[in-house]
Amino acid sequence: MRQLKKVALVTGGARGIGRGIARFLLREGWRVAICDVDDGAAEEFVASHRGSDDVCFVQVDVSSEDQVEQAISKTLAWGRRLDALINNAGLADPETGPVDQLDLSVWQRRLDVNLTGPFLMTKHSTRYLRETRGSIVNIASTRALQSEPDTEAYAATKGGLVALTHALAVSLGPEIRVNCISPGWIDVRGEQPGGGDSPEPLAERDHSQHPVGRVGRADDIAATVAFLLSENAGFVTGQNIVVDGGMTRKMIYED
Repeated sequence: MRQLKKVALVTGGARGIGRGIARFLLREGWRVAICDVDDGAAEEFVASHRGSDDVCFVQVDVSSEDQVEQAISKTLAWGRRLDALINNAGLADPETGPVDQLDLSVWQRRLDVNLTGPFLMTKHSTRYLRETRGSIVNIASTRALQSEPDTEAYAATKGGLVALTHALAVSLGPEIRVNCISPGWIDVRGEQPGGGDSPEPLAERDHSQHPVGRVGRADDIAATVAFLLSENAGFVTGQNIVVDGGMTRKMIYED
């Protein structure tokens, strides 16, 4: 039965949206390899599934090509196949200060992790995904489409990831489908290791400003990932799916 199960590799799977994606795919019957730099959080997640051989942790800095190659080799040694790559790992804090004070090293680190990382993971996964006619899902952001001040590095990496997605879809099709999800405001406070106290409820205005009436949850993104990996999405490739409760379609003017 284990050999029949499909294998997904989720980068940045120890916390936040990546953790939610990993958890959702496990419920859907996938085997999941979590690749992350945070060994403590990842090992806690694996330990919470003690007794299951359907989840493993592989430590990797996605900006290092040597580590990426090793991580994919370890995933293949464990899973014996690769059906899906979810490029979720990234430096999530978008604000890096005024552009005229932005240090080049800070800019470069955002590029290395948020954009070069997905490129490297894809580069070294393609051979195996072709064998299974697998799928890639990149996790970008609505900040690829709209911005707040002082977020140039983050916005540039996410915009680049959207463009990389359609370039890869054309290059890797028809064997491999490649799509992208741009989340809006997703409350991931419940997707942290260790459990603990429940987070304070968000304010009503946080929810009501969204056309759907609420802030997003990790499962909203995870369910979209699962759809894009499924045969039901067999005619979908090269797309950026915005999952933001309608916020990017809402006109906002100051009174």
